[in-house]
Amino acid sequence: MSIDQKNIKKILVIRFSSIGDIAWTSTVVRCLKQQIKGVKVHFAIKKGFRALMETNPYVDKLHLLDGSMKPLIAELKAEEFDFIVDLHNNLRTARIKWALNAPSSTYDKLRIKRFLYTNFQINYMPNVHVTDRYMDAVRPLGVVNDQEGMDYFIPEKDEVEKEWLPEEFQKGYIAYVIGGTKFTKILPFEKMVELCDKISRPIVLVGGPEDQKNGERLEEFFKKQPHNAPYEEGLKELGKKTVIFNGCGKFSLNQSASLVKHADYVFGHDTGLTHIAAAFKKTIYSIWGGTVPNNFHPYGTKFFVFENNKLSCRPCSKSGLKKCPKGHFKCMKDLTFDFYLP
Repeated sequence: MSIDQKNIKKILVIRFSSIGDIAWTSTVVRCLKQQIKGVKVHFAIKKGFRALMETNPYVDKLHLLDGSMKPLIAELKAEEFDFIVDLHNNLRTARIKWALNAPSSTYDKLRIKRFLYTNFQINYMPNVHVTDRYMDAVRPLGVVNDQEGMDYFIPEKDEVEKEWLPEEFQKGYIAYVIGGTKFTKILPFEKMVELCDKISRPIVLVGGPEDQKNGERLEEFFKKQPHNAPYEEGLKELGKKTVIFNGCGKFSLNQSASLVKHADYVFGHDTGLTHIAAAFKKTIYSIWGGTVPNNFHPYGTKFFVFENNKLSCRPCSKSGLKKCPKGHFKCMKDLTFDFYLP
């Protein structure tokens, strides 16, 4: 199917959630806006994620899903779109496409292949990043990937100045995104300690309120205490320079993105802020447990992967689980952190 761009004046892009998935759509909206002359690009998103797109200059208007679908569908009908790009592909987006009755294209989730991979570890998944699969949905419009990577736009009011941080972090720091949506995506605390010790530089912990407790524990673990004074010389001789600032739960999403943007390097689990870091062309050290980086690795930037690829039980899910199905959690507990920071 090929669509004449001359007939396309207004496009609706749909992706309701979540942070990383929405961030990956930034390539699509930029290419649509830049490659279709005079087009208006609208974006449908859950209200809770509006901060991800409300300052994107390639999006002309946001439409927010806030509970019931009826008001959103009525609002969208009134716009009279020429084309719909469905990058979510679920029952709700099918309902929207049916109600609007406009030409559309849909992102292929490869459900059967993903089911085989996560349930039986049979891998028929193509070696194609999800962003490039999103781009396949706009191919009928004659839109191609400009190979410029991702975008993320932070409002000026949310830019975090280095002067807001303690003095030892103002000359430079490593950002560590310590959260994750599920247990099997997050390092156990002991491995977090091991990683931070290995980094051996000032580290700003980035995450939400749910990560605050682990952040506090890490900050306390590496805090210089008066009774540790006799050991400080020995630590200096060993080159141990880890000091922690816990930013988890203290900053908004955009402010946390700003912390990532200004970091020297970024470490992080398979979670939204780690993927947002790719938009700033950061060198990313990404950590994988029950999920795998195939198709979902940091996009358009230099990255390194920590994963235990000797296990036959990985991946155990597509988006993480509340506990390890095997009970041993070797995918995280047996990880080796082998890296060098220039």
